[in-house]
Amino acid sequence: MHIGFNRPFTIGDEFQYMRDAIDGGILRGDGPYTKKCHELLEKRLGCHKALLTHSCTAALEMAALLIDIKPGDEVIMPSYTFVSTANAFVLRGGVPVFVDIRRDTLNIDETLVEAAITPKTKAICCVHYAGVACEMDAILDIARRHGLAVVEDAAQGVGSFYKGRPLGTIGDLGCFSFHETKNVISGEGGALIVNNERYVKRAEIIREKGTNRSQFFRGEVDKYTWVDIGSSYLPSDMVAAFLLAQLENMDVINAKRMLLWDEYDSFFKTYDGRVRRPIVPEDCRHNAHMFYMLFPDLEERTAFIDSLRKSDINAVFHYIPLHSAPAGRKWGRAAGDMDVTNHVSDTLVRMPLYYGMSEKEMSYVKNATAKWFDA
Repeated sequence: MHIGFNRPFTIGDEFQYMRDAIDGGILRGDGPYTKKCHELLEKRLGCHKALLTHSCTAALEMAALLIDIKPGDEVIMPSYTFVSTANAFVLRGGVPVFVDIRRDTLNIDETLVEAAITPKTKAICCVHYAGVACEMDAILDIARRHGLAVVEDAAQGVGSFYKGRPLGTIGDLGCFSFHETKNVISGEGGALIVNNERYVKRAEIIREKGTNRSQFFRGEVDKYTWVDIGSSYLPSDMVAAFLLAQLENMDVINAKRMLLWDEYDSFFKTYDGRVRRPIVPEDCRHNAHMFYMLFPDLEERTAFIDSLRKSDINAVFHYIPLHSAPAGRKWGRAAGDMDVTNHVSDTLVRMPLYYGMSEKEMSYVKNATAKWFDA
């Protein structure tokens, strides 16, 4: 039996919606299915505006443009994250300032943020790791007192909550991913969530190549023209058609993943002391995006992954810290030591977890895992 780390899936009307999009003759961006996705997200999230993008990377790049990052502006963020979190701001000349993460949630350590602020700081970009919320009240308080924008990299957080509020709707701007490894998928895809009303009009312009085309189609101007910087951040309506079927079933998808997550959690509880399981604060409701464990050291982590690979099970480690990467050293800087980040990078393992995972597959993974632990 082969168990991949991830497996793309369909759940509802993906193919029917895609056929409808083709038959309707509109496959460009901002077609009927894109608009339906926008309406669904805005209703569900209660945000000022939701805009589909071709990736979460694109949404982050839009966020950097909207908060007007200029050369030399600093953005505080974790180092334990995907490259897009930093790259979006570096593309505008910004400087990522890396802060260590918490030992429990592996999110940015909010108690270290204020010490990293300088006169050049423009924003805080928090990453909700594994769909578990950062400590947003503290981060928002710091941002208010220092006049900083807050961008939520909620790539892994679709369907998660912090104190009852959906992730991606708490900061000024939120960024989602619908990559095939996420809970809700469209192959590639993302969304920018605009929570600060001051950014709504410009977000539409930036997304439409710097033109006021959206206003033209709504009849607000008699012609559209180039009015700002921007790029083509729109996905095809074919992608939106696939995504709509997934968004309509988001709760079903996350509920199934939660069952798998709980099964892993119960299983690995047997090995407490050998590994550390995920920690989810009481005021956070996560979406079961991933199940990970932390091993004591790199050697044991490597031996475990190699053992599962021999059983054709693809468990993986995660990020190489950005502060230690060549580009991170060139364009960013670390604020303080990175002890927790470095340790987590060496010891974390992500287990296979996907919507279509069967009980037989789960049993196979658990049996292979138990064989290694009990050897």
